[in-house]
Amino acid sequence: MDGFRPHNEAELVQLLRAPGPAFELAAGGSKRGVGRPVDAPLLDLSGLTGIIDYAPGELVLTARPATPLAQIEAMLGARRQRLGFEPPAGQTLGGVLMANSSGSRRISAGSARDHFLGFRAVNGRGEAFVGGGRVVKNVTGFDLPKALAGSWGTLAALTEVTVRLVPAAETESTLLFDCAGVAAAVDLCSQALGSMFEVSAAAYLPVHGVALRLEGLAASVQSRIAGLMPALGRSAQSLLQAADSALFWRRIGALEALADLPVIWRLSVPPREAARVLDAIEPEAFQLDWGGGLICLGARRVDAARVRGALRGGHATLIRASAAERRANAVFEPLPPALAAIAGRLKAAFDPDNRLNPGRMD
Repeated sequence: MDGFRPHNEAELVQLLRAPGPAFELAAGGSKRGVGRPVDAPLLDLSGLTGIIDYAPGELVLTARPATPLAQIEAMLGARRQRLGFEPPAGQTLGGVLMANSSGSRRISAGSARDHFLGFRAVNGRGEAFVGGGRVVKNVTGFDLPKALAGSWGTLAALTEVTVRLVPAAETESTLLFDCAGVAAAVDLCSQALGSMFEVSAAAYLPVHGVALRLEGLAASVQSRIAGLMPALGRSAQSLLQAADSALFWRRIGALEALADLPVIWRLSVPPREAARVLDAIEPEAFQLDWGGGLICLGARRVDAARVRGALRGGHATLIRASAAERRANAVFEPLPPALAAIAGRLKAAFDPDNRLNPGRMD
């Protein structure tokens, strides 16, 4: 990527402290197609990469934000550890946190925001600052990691991040069940997630049916599968084990079922609403995750009125569309007035001159 490219925090401070233009922030570039297009020079943060500290015994990792997930996951895998919130592949650690990007395990392990312990960053004034720490219970001052997670680079540029880790499961298995329709699929997911058998992920793809994942020690997974099917009152049509199961969920995270469509929406809804919402929208293709609470749907064109008009609670984000369509439509769910006022005060505090990703979340 071309543009301004600082290699350390000091260079970033110098760049943002000096009078100058607003910037579009990017590192790996995987998120540049989300949000309103930013009409500003590129601030290339890809030089802020590398592991700073890894403490396996403490389940804590500190790295620079442009560090690729692939590098982090390879290192963690060698020590039988992982990022608990299962971020989709092909991102940087900072990009994951700025987007609060979480995978199928979110319903059992929490979101990226919940695993974000601390950071160093530079605000729009060119001031370096810190937030959070290296422990889960950090009660000093404001919980700034929560504020920055999901801010899409509009409040500050990260220079260092600390996340908590979890032990990796010894094995995993995925049960696949035929299911007649979305409502029945959500009911089955809810029944499984509410059971005592510790289902870590629950999804529905029309071509595969309902998928339920169990993880842990091999003997425990086997025992829980044996108990889950009688509890559900039905048998699975197929079973994916170990690497096959892991690949299946990576494909769900990558939205492979929607890859051929030019427009993709991501809807967060109460699971009981999923069938009604999909009936109202009638998408060309879709998949459900988080037990029905996450709908990803594909379309040939952006129809924001139809998509958002189907919601009764929840929110919709346009995560793939042309630049022209993203200029013409609200990409992120419009905030209620009270929340919009809070967001405005945060922006004024961190970036009063609107130099960081201006207009991206408008």
